[in-house]
Amino acid sequence: MKAVILAAGKGTRMGELTNELPKPMLPVRGKPILEHILEGLLSAGIRDFCIVTGWRKEVIEQHFAKAPRQGIRLEFVEQKVQDGTGKAPELARAFVGPDPFLLTYGDILVKPETYSQMVRRFEEDDFSGLLTVTAGQDVTKGAINFFDDQFCLRRLIEKPTPAQLEELRTSGWLNPGDPVWYNAGIYIFRPVVFEYTARLVKSPRNEYELTDAIIAMTQTGHRIAGLSIAGRWVDVRDPSTLAALERGEM
Repeated sequence: MKAVILAAGKGTRMGELTNELPKPMLPVRGKPILEHILEGLLSAGIRDFCIVTGWRKEVIEQHFAKAPRQGIRLEFVEQKVQDGTGKAPELARAFVGPDPFLLTYGDILVKPETYSQMVRRFEEDDFSGLLTVTAGQDVTKGAINFFDDQFCLRRLIEKPTPAQLEELRTSGWLNPGDPVWYNAGIYIFRPVVFEYTARLVKSPRNEYELTDAIIAMTQTGHRIAGLSIAGRWVDVRDPSTLAALERGEM
């Protein structure tokens, strides 16, 4: 298992905090967010990493050059055009080769054991991918996911509108008391995913969406396992979230 970490964005919602630092390098309790992620992946036995950089890429590269880790392979690839989450993983295609890979955004923090749980779930069957979810989030800011009785993905809707959510209730997809599964932004894929990212067209938001590739995979018979993240899941989206992390509240 390899790992690809998407760390190209500036993080405009962070304001002045990201004028000099890329968002994944903002410190949480004395270490960059990216360092926390890397340590968690290492605890899952992953040793091959590719970090997709962009804004202030030299900050990331210099940080890891100053403190090299023994026994791991770390590569960097630059995303020069910020055109969505669908095309960024393709930059790591040569690095991935024929192997499955864990894909995570560089601003999401989870318990280290989450990564091991993902690997175990993925290896339970012949899945083409794995998608993590969490309950209790505002799905209009991310994606809502629906699963079958084996907790494999049936349907995914990116940033549903209030009207779409009402239609899901009316049609029986979303029932009172059911968990509302929010896309948690950490995945495992086999390289077949690149066949689908290569065919992406821009969404109404004028971006290439990774979720569109996942939808296409399910529509053509690929099985995508689901995993509900237990415990800590933090999208470090804004200064208030960063401050709460520093205070130990998340």
